[in-house]
Amino acid sequence: MAPSLVANSAPVFCKFSHAEDAAYIRRAADIADKSAGFTSPHPNFGCLIATSAGKVAGEGYLYAQGTKPAEVEAVEAGGSFCRGATAYLNMEPGDCHGDHTAVSALVQAGITRVVVGIRNPLQHLRGQAVRALRSQGLQVHVLGEDLQSKIIEEARKSCLLVNAPLIHRATSRVPFSVFKYAMTLDGKIAASSGHAAWISSKTSRDRVFDLRGRSDAVVVGGNTVRRDNPRLTARHGGGHTPMRIVLTQTLNLPEEANLWDVSDAPTIVVTQRGARRKFQKYLASRGVEVVEFDILNSRDVMEYFHDRGYLSILWECGGTLAASAISSGLIHKVFAFVAPKIIGGKNAPTPVSELGMVEMSQALDLVDICYEQVGPDMLISGFLQPIPDLMPVIPSEDETFAIDPTVTPYEPSIIYFYKTWDPYGAFSNFSPHPIQMPDVNGDVTWSSVEHYYQAHKFTGVNDPAAQDFVEKIKTAKSPEEAARLGRSMQRQHPDWVRSDWESVKIDIMYRALKCKFSIYPHLNSMLLSTGGSVLVEASPHDLFWGGGREGEGLNYLGRLLMQLRSEFLGESSTSI
Repeated sequence: MAPSLVANSAPVFCKFSHAEDAAYIRRAADIADKSAGFTSPHPNFGCLIATSAGKVAGEGYLYAQGTKPAEVEAVEAGGSFCRGATAYLNMEPGDCHGDHTAVSALVQAGITRVVVGIRNPLQHLRGQAVRALRSQGLQVHVLGEDLQSKIIEEARKSCLLVNAPLIHRATSRVPFSVFKYAMTLDGKIAASSGHAAWISSKTSRDRVFDLRGRSDAVVVGGNTVRRDNPRLTARHGGGHTPMRIVLTQTLNLPEEANLWDVSDAPTIVVTQRGARRKFQKYLASRGVEVVEFDILNSRDVMEYFHDRGYLSILWECGGTLAASAISSGLIHKVFAFVAPKIIGGKNAPTPVSELGMVEMSQALDLVDICYEQVGPDMLISGFLQPIPDLMPVIPSEDETFAIDPTVTPYEPSIIYFYKTWDPYGAFSNFSPHPIQMPDVNGDVTWSSVEHYYQAHKFTGVNDPAAQDFVEKIKTAKSPEEAARLGRSMQRQHPDWVRSDWESVKIDIMYRALKCKFSIYPHLNSMLLSTGGSVLVEASPHDLFWGGGREGEGLNYLGRLLMQLRSEFLGESSTSI
């Protein structure tokens, strides 16, 4: 095996110039963005493999959380051309498999050099893949560390941009937030009467649908609901549908609104504790989730949605709520569509209300500004807060523990898991581990535990349409899509759901989890290593499978894993 390389090792001769490396890394960043709008926001990984002759052998990207890594996709596409080639990754791999699937794919394919755009911003993953690749003898270059030049820095910037939501999540307790508005040339978002349809062109509005598809959720205030009665859908005919969030202190909202129709997209109303209890019950009867806060403020709300795993939020609110969000430091990027129209009006609303600034020197400047003509309109975008720079390298948890053994990253008695990119993400029912389960036709392979669970809501139902839907769930491209299909069909066709579902769903989840942790030795070892700790599924809103916002959830997913752990430990002691 070739000697391992370290970050400060002597330069190694390479056939690729900085310009070629930069171009391939920018392409990897572009590839990483390919799933935008089709799946919910997730860490964006792209991989490009180039031969020594400078030919692209293969490309791949992570389609959704719980699907095949970008590196595996690229290696499969490249085949034998991968041997001796260079792999370009926009971001250091971060496996949610509980092993090193991406690293193994590159090593086994015969890749000899890897160029990484940025290190993984998540602390539990940062630096691990780089060290693993170097330990296998691969030459690894990280932009800004091993490769430095102006053109390299521009390529690195493209890697930061494509994962801006993940980087903000890693460095703060709030999701990456984008404020979008459309205004006339004289700075109005509506006429004095409140009429606002339409300020921008259809081309601009289509662009807004794209922004929504890239977001976990769209936020509006009560005024927007009362005045505009919006739908806030992505309207792309398929793919990811963002959550619709209404912030309102008083819950003074109309009984009939497009947002209360949750057949196509879910809605959450966030309000002050105790506001209009009867109306809360009415919303719940319509399928709208209501979340209460003792004191409603934007930052607490965003921290809550951060805990729900949201990476990216689109704010389409009016000036009052926008001013509150900006003042609280919640808005990271702005998209302003400026239409070539003048409406006038002394009392016509503007995009942002009072910020308390009295001098122009206090104005907030955007950085990394872009100007783009969209139909007849001008789109001005830029960052209110620059993307946090990940340099210098922050020590990983292993390195920190080696320096100071008293520093431990997690509470030793409680282990939380939720999203697949979390430290214990492999415990999630969304993790990318296919399982084989017995069926009337023999063993059937399911792409994930979530595929199996969602499909079994409808199995055994004497309706051909329901059975067709089971097949649709089974072939869903990702656990996320299987969940979306199952949940939406449960809402739209409750008569398709098996009559005994509530009494059997725990057993169905248990059987699928037992299969998963039985057939993957590394997952079994990971589960056994948590002995003595309480396992909590950290969803703040799922009070059945998760632990809830303040520990009020039943945590059945955590309970099942602890039950399995106990069973496996019992088997181990018996076999000794």
